[in-house]
Amino acid sequence: MNEHRTLEARLTAGELDGTLLRLYGAPRLEAARARCAGVLDRYAKTFGSRPEALFSAPGRTELGGNHTDHQHGRVLAAAVDLDVLAAAAPNQSGMIRVQSEGYPLLVVDLAELSPRPEEANTSAALIRGVAARLAALGCPLQGAGLDAYVVSNVPGGSGLSSSAAFEVLVGAMLSGLFWPGRCSPVEIAQIGQYAENVYFGKPCGLMDQTASSVGGVVAIDFADPARPQVEQIPLDFAATGHALCILDSGAGHADLTAEYAAITAELGAVCRCFGKEVLREVPEEAFLADLPRVRVAAGDRAVLRAFHFYAENRRAGAQAQALKDGDFDAFLALVRDSGRSSALYLQNVVPTGQTTHQELLLAIALCERILNGKGAVRVHGGGFGGTVQAFVPADLLAEFQTRTEAVLGAGSCHVLSIRPAGGVRLA
Repeated sequence: MNEHRTLEARLTAGELDGTLLRLYGAPRLEAARARCAGVLDRYAKTFGSRPEALFSAPGRTELGGNHTDHQHGRVLAAAVDLDVLAAAAPNQSGMIRVQSEGYPLLVVDLAELSPRPEEANTSAALIRGVAARLAALGCPLQGAGLDAYVVSNVPGGSGLSSSAAFEVLVGAMLSGLFWPGRCSPVEIAQIGQYAENVYFGKPCGLMDQTASSVGGVVAIDFADPARPQVEQIPLDFAATGHALCILDSGAGHADLTAEYAAITAELGAVCRCFGKEVLREVPEEAFLADLPRVRVAAGDRAVLRAFHFYAENRRAGAQAQALKDGDFDAFLALVRDSGRSSALYLQNVVPTGQTTHQELLLAIALCERILNGKGAVRVHGGGFGGTVQAFVPADLLAEFQTRTEAVLGAGSCHVLSIRPAGGVRLA
């Protein structure tokens, strides 16, 4: 029996059900089976051969630590039950061929792994960057090759980091097929960050890739970004009696680069007052003692954003401890505090000077009105546009989804679960 039918037969016989149940939950088991069967079939039709493996890497949600990672702070994040799924097999051609559903075929020559400026901001750059870093670390890719058919249900621009999921997927496929057991989840995350920084051209932190690669709820301390401290926190989210919702505010991230850059630039101005590169290196007591000078040198908004960092950095640690203690009410209170700090001090919910369009803040106000003191709501991710995160009591979920979508649009409220595993080989 060929490999494709072996995978298909195992799937049909229910042999993968344990893994699928763990990743997607019982309500989505049938859909997960059908999705896996579909990607196996489309691989065979695309490449004219049979796949040897199924791989998956999840999207992620930020639970705490809004804009702390780039200052070498603490964050709390989690993998979610939306993912990038691939059927794959070695091809011994010296080429990586990736067919993402709905997009042109991407071909990367493993003999040419230097960065290509014309590939900046493309998926090809991510593939080439991941392969280059793995090869540099010793992965035997010379003369190898990979075919992969990829599907994704992580919405682009949703704040769930589809790009990090793709990087982790490519890293999991290459290391899993050609260098099994040699890369830890954190190392896969670092390889993905390298590809995004050096090849794709985006100076991202490491939170997104780490959450996608490690899975579950992860507390990450970036005090030493080369060796981040990562702790996976067990959490039975269903037992909390809440649903995790990500809401699309209707405002995209386009044209917001200057807003994001201003945050790091202004915090950098505060750091320069003390001869440091990041705020994690500046003691809060020194910052408070020298406020008059810092205000003059960096400006009041920079000072307020520093206030946010110090409090949010402590808060991310406290959120992690609350979850470890099983105190979900304390966790929710900290989520609400995070939202207030982001709005008042970090000021990343309304683009500078915008009055007519304040979609993100409006979405937050709407959620707060519906929740009426229950659950929690906050800005999600970078801010200014994009998404809102809400923890909604289960008995309020139907009403919450109906009322938010009546204002924000059908399909704007995504109800998610926390996935206990990161980038994995399913079969």
